[in-house]
Amino acid sequence: MKAAVYFKKNDVRVVDVPTPECKPDEVRIKIKYCGVCGTDLHIYHGDGGATDVPEGTIIGHEFSGVVDKVGERVTKFKVGDRVSADPNDVCGECYFCKNGKAHFCTNMKGYGTTYPGGFAEYVCVPEKQVYHIPDYLDFKTASQSETLSCCINGIDLVNIKAGSNVLVIGAGPIGLMMIQLARSNGAGRIMVSELVEEKRELALKLGADVAVDPKNEDIKAAIDREFENVDCVIEAAGTPFTQAQAIELAGKTCTVMLFGLVPPDTEIKVKSFTIFNRELTITSSFINPYTFSRSIRLLANKRVLLDDIITDIIPLEEITRVFTDDSFRKRGKILIDTTVV
Repeated sequence: MKAAVYFKKNDVRVVDVPTPECKPDEVRIKIKYCGVCGTDLHIYHGDGGATDVPEGTIIGHEFSGVVDKVGERVTKFKVGDRVSADPNDVCGECYFCKNGKAHFCTNMKGYGTTYPGGFAEYVCVPEKQVYHIPDYLDFKTASQSETLSCCINGIDLVNIKAGSNVLVIGAGPIGLMMIQLARSNGAGRIMVSELVEEKRELALKLGADVAVDPKNEDIKAAIDREFENVDCVIEAAGTPFTQAQAIELAGKTCTVMLFGLVPPDTEIKVKSFTIFNRELTITSSFINPYTFSRSIRLLANKRVLLDDIITDIIPLEEITRVFTDDSFRKRGKILIDTTVV
């Protein structure tokens, strides 16, 4: 089969690899679509993802498809089932797994990061990682179950209350999902800060009340005009500047979510007095503990809309373009069509 393999920094190639065979407890999925995540870009540039990525790994962790084969011990799935899969497989035995923090499992298997993933024609994953998707949920949208499940964890951690004032920095795919989740969680007013005009317009369409161009507008003045206080800031741009800015713009008793992924060695300057005299809570969100089923329900019932967020469908054989052509960063979510090789 064809698969996109990470060989080393700035070297991901589509090559021929053996088609995987199921272990007794595994399901083999014929992949339809696999999304390109910011993590994949970090992997390509040699920064790793949530963990280090071994050379020779088939990357890609946001995928949907159809069950093609099942192992002899599999009982909940059959050939032809429409599915998505949680790529983060925990051991269930370590300290963190046994204390309700399984996403910090010390024996984590990451499909698409440490084990073969979804930029391929087929992938095998344990039955316990696989989720049915309803017939009325299309495969393109279903591929983003993992992405949204991570966003749900982030939203849970900021504890938005009914009527909260929320600032979202960055209106890429993550920011646009966060806007919709914040609205459904009862946010009273949502402002987005975004450089790209088309993304600002889409943010307004999907639930933001105000969209600010931080290059040509005074964002502090806009905040003073629109909010009595910023109760929650969600940083979804993933740059050192916007992370520091998120803390600077936070209101009193604000929760600041640093969601955007930056290279591991990134440092930002924070004035401790800013945290003290505003009583800030600064947090982050690590992968997607216990949120995958919720994600599928939200997508299937159109509580979170992705039609306008997914902007590009690229054949697997052309995946390198996504990593090397910076123009893709200015658009929305890119999916890899693994059926076209």
